[in-house]
Amino acid sequence: MLADMKNILTILQNISIWNVVDILIVAYIFYKLFTLIKETRAEQLIKGLVFIVVIMKLSDVLGLMALNYLLQSTLTVGLIALIVIFQPELRKALEKLGRSKIITRKLFDTEEEIEEVTKEISKAVQNLSNTKTGALIVIEMETGLVEYTENSTKIDGLLSSQLLENIFVENTPLHDGAVIIRRDRIMAAAAVLPLTHQHVNRSLGTRHRAALGVSEASDAIAIVVSEETGNISLAVNGRLTRNYNEEKLISVLSKVLKQNSSPNTTMFKKVKLWFKKIITR
Repeated sequence: MLADMKNILTILQNISIWNVVDILIVAYIFYKLFTLIKETRAEQLIKGLVFIVVIMKLSDVLGLMALNYLLQSTLTVGLIALIVIFQPELRKALEKLGRSKIITRKLFDTEEEIEEVTKEISKAVQNLSNTKTGALIVIEMETGLVEYTENSTKIDGLLSSQLLENIFVENTPLHDGAVIIRRDRIMAAAAVLPLTHQHVNRSLGTRHRAALGVSEASDAIAIVVSEETGNISLAVNGRLTRNYNEEKLISVLSKVLKQNSSPNTTMFKKVKLWFKKIITR
């Protein structure tokens, strides 16, 4: 017993701070991978792969060579097939990792600029809602939306509620499609967005499906005005929330835009605080 305790103490003494950092980094990677696949089709897939690996190792120990060979062959071919089948999920996961930058770019220079942009968008959306004019407005965040502007009508005009309302006037060339906003400028109109593959309520139309689609493929904020009911909806991170009014929309947009415009190094800040806690203990 005493010898075992000495061995444990010797091992602990040989552990350096970098060993701890190494373990924490690996744990963080596994945690992020888990959050990426949680509540997706890939979660069930990983469970199936783990089951196959366990059975494969068990068959090797028990000497079941035919079963072991079959499982190894299935796993080798299956991994290649899975990359093809789950290409959309892999793309989303990589884009999500890409948005977790060490240094985030500042979207707006001042809070006054955020308030002005929020006010103009919310005013236009409320007016469109009052007249039951269908609209789809997308606000670019960290992920660039240039690919969706390539086949659209370029505008590059200063954002204003009047311009937004004029774009969505019924039976005009720019009415269909989405408006894409970058900072305080309307970059493009009549943009075609990817549709979501989620099972959505049948009462929701193409605009809502497109709003969900672009929010799944990027970190953009999509605002939808229903042509049938005039209801205002908001799509963020693949989730759609409904029944907004001008006041509520201003509050939510202002909060989200301010969070993404703080001058900072998110990852560096977290690491710095973590090391500070360790040193001060």
